[in-house]
Amino acid sequence: MGNFIGKSVKRREDARFLKGAGKYTDDIKLPKMTQVAFVRSPYAHAKILNVDTSAARNANGVVAIYTADDGCGQYGVPCGWQVNFKNGETMREPMHPLLAKDKIRHLGEAVAIVIAESLELARDAAELVEVDYEELPAVTNPRDAMEDGAPLVHDQWTDNAAFDWCIGNDRAEVEAALEAAHHVTEMEFRNQRLAPNAIEPRSYIADYDVNADKWTLYTSTQNPHLIRLLLCAFALGIPEHKVRVVSHDVGGGFGSKIYHYTEEALVTWASKEIGRPVKWTSDRSEAFLTDAHGRDHVVTSKMGFDKEGKIVAHLTDEYCGLGAYLSTFAPAVPTYLHGTLFQGVYTTPLIHLNVTAPFTHTVPVDAYRGAGRPEATYLLERMLSKAAAEMNLDQAEIRFKNFIPPFDGIEQPGYQTQVALQYDSGNYEETLKRGLEMLGYEDFRKEQEEARKNGKLLGVGISTYIEGCGIAPSAVVGALGARAGLYEVGHVRVQPTGKVSVFTGTHSHGQGHETVFAQFVADKLGIDMDDVEILHGDTEQVAFGMGTYGSRSLAVGGSAIIKSVEKVLEKGAKIAAHKLEAAEEDLEYAEGKWTVKGTDKSVSFGDVSLTAYVPHDYPEGLEPGLDFSSFYDPANFTYPFGTHIAVVEVCSDTGRVDLKRFIACDDVGNVMNPMIVDGQIHGGVVQGIGQALLEEVVFDEDGQMINASYMDYAMPRADDLPMIETDRTTTPCPHNPLGVKGAGEAGAIGSTPAVVNAVVDAVAHLGVKDIQMPLTPQRVWKAIQN
Repeated sequence: MGNFIGKSVKRREDARFLKGAGKYTDDIKLPKMTQVAFVRSPYAHAKILNVDTSAARNANGVVAIYTADDGCGQYGVPCGWQVNFKNGETMREPMHPLLAKDKIRHLGEAVAIVIAESLELARDAAELVEVDYEELPAVTNPRDAMEDGAPLVHDQWTDNAAFDWCIGNDRAEVEAALEAAHHVTEMEFRNQRLAPNAIEPRSYIADYDVNADKWTLYTSTQNPHLIRLLLCAFALGIPEHKVRVVSHDVGGGFGSKIYHYTEEALVTWASKEIGRPVKWTSDRSEAFLTDAHGRDHVVTSKMGFDKEGKIVAHLTDEYCGLGAYLSTFAPAVPTYLHGTLFQGVYTTPLIHLNVTAPFTHTVPVDAYRGAGRPEATYLLERMLSKAAAEMNLDQAEIRFKNFIPPFDGIEQPGYQTQVALQYDSGNYEETLKRGLEMLGYEDFRKEQEEARKNGKLLGVGISTYIEGCGIAPSAVVGALGARAGLYEVGHVRVQPTGKVSVFTGTHSHGQGHETVFAQFVADKLGIDMDDVEILHGDTEQVAFGMGTYGSRSLAVGGSAIIKSVEKVLEKGAKIAAHKLEAAEEDLEYAEGKWTVKGTDKSVSFGDVSLTAYVPHDYPEGLEPGLDFSSFYDPANFTYPFGTHIAVVEVCSDTGRVDLKRFIACDDVGNVMNPMIVDGQIHGGVVQGIGQALLEEVVFDEDGQMINASYMDYAMPRADDLPMIETDRTTTPCPHNPLGVKGAGEAGAIGSTPAVVNAVVDAVAHLGVKDIQMPLTPQRVWKAIQN
């Protein structure tokens, strides 16, 4: 019994997935269920002159058609974060309507919802809806959106800024330090917009029960309770106790399924209107146009160094696109999730980041795997490697010169950054040393020199990253603009037979919660994993919770569960002491039983559980049962870190990049299940490689997305990738009971700059200093030719 923590236990949930027995929202079939098709705008910016639904209403199988002129026109979905202007002006927060009324503000915005007996009939009828548009000029680039005379996304304001924001030291002080610096490295680039592309498209089914006056919403979300809160308190104004939100199995999210979307609220509203269940599942083309995108930063940066290569100052200005409306967490991404990580793992004494966040005629932008942290890391790691080349330093050497010294957060205090946060614990140089050893760095440099003599272009790229996870202390995020707390809930119910049901407010969409949570609960209680069930995703089963994102499930959700387990053991000890006729302090608990110290007298966890529910011989004044719930609000973020190293070969004739090796040495704190952590790292690395080499959402001058299909939007495939080599150091988090930091986003944060640094290193001797992402063969070839 027990002894599961740190073991590569195979995922329990995989058995049903491998058998095709998973239960996704699109699998659900309800009696009298209807299907939805949306009429969507073919323009990015246009006036709506007229919507004629008469022909469609008479089409075969149509149940109902609604436009913004019907009852749903008064409703919109909210934003969950507020970041005000630097001058104190309130953030500009336009209504995000469920259906567009007078104006279209992004390609694919819905104008009408068509509900029919089948999806085919709904789509046929949608084609009969006639909409007269007057197309208007559009702007999709965040920097262009702030130019004088740029087309306005929202006419009630005189420019497109939603807010501006800054963090760090006084700008004038940073500028003065740059003026005095021995060397200044400068970069200007765009961290390109990405589409999330979860394997399961978004899907929603709303079912209104007229007799009970209650709704059930089945949704492919990462956080059921947050969706219920936003839907009830802000979008539709329904009392929370009248709405049940259920999210069974979810096929990936990467952040894109955190948010409350218009379609989710609209099917909920419509289900009461027609008195029948209403279902919508996005097709892949709709997903490209309507799922919240990620990244989209236009960056200008300067970093100053002394003659030894130590950083003396860093100044950055960014234009961060938000899209046409403010998505749920959108304002947090370029601010608290991004700017607060500008220290990186370096001792930079002066930092200033200025952010301008404009609206654009595009689908909203929000958190995509890593969310602000990849953008910060890419900037820092490209600047360091570019500076190294300019100052004739090795890219590993310049990092060693600038690392924050090791600290554990206990004997040595946490490291206070220039950008608000205090890191918990870290040994940043150790992961770089380990990564260089895995590569055989000195030998590679010799191989590279020999290869160049034969016209072979080899390169190595290094990235040393840190991220803020375990999101997040409620008081801190509240001060930074959050409109909700970010604690978590863990409920542990011990059954009379000693079996354990764990209810968590986090949600699994591929992370392996049913396995990992059972591992540490079974370990703490000294019982078998098969005696522990993990339940999540249903607001009527779980009291509350804030969901899964920001690598928070184990650090925050797991800690809440541990608190409840400790309460179970504390009460169990009182019952055991009574049964053993001993004092509590004379008992020790191990291997699933309480034992009187120094004797063989013991009572098992199962016996105590039964006694708790059959309290015939029971401690006086102690209430029956073993059932506890706990809220855990973390004291700080957690700060995973690591080193990623890429080795590439570049074809000088075609510009094709062949990724030869990829090394990831990460520190995610204590590890519950090494196999699952490796899987998380692998997945993130692949997404980061995708951004470096392949992926980009491309708009034309009219705001049309010209690569909104897998025929044109390049995704990484197995033959694009080497075997990913992983290793770990362990620096426990000092402030949560599991000592964990989080692993879900690390791969996507460290990998992208490692790959780009490697490609630039391969062609640096030809005079190439930078290449804009994605590093397609065409762009690499052009850089070589130039």
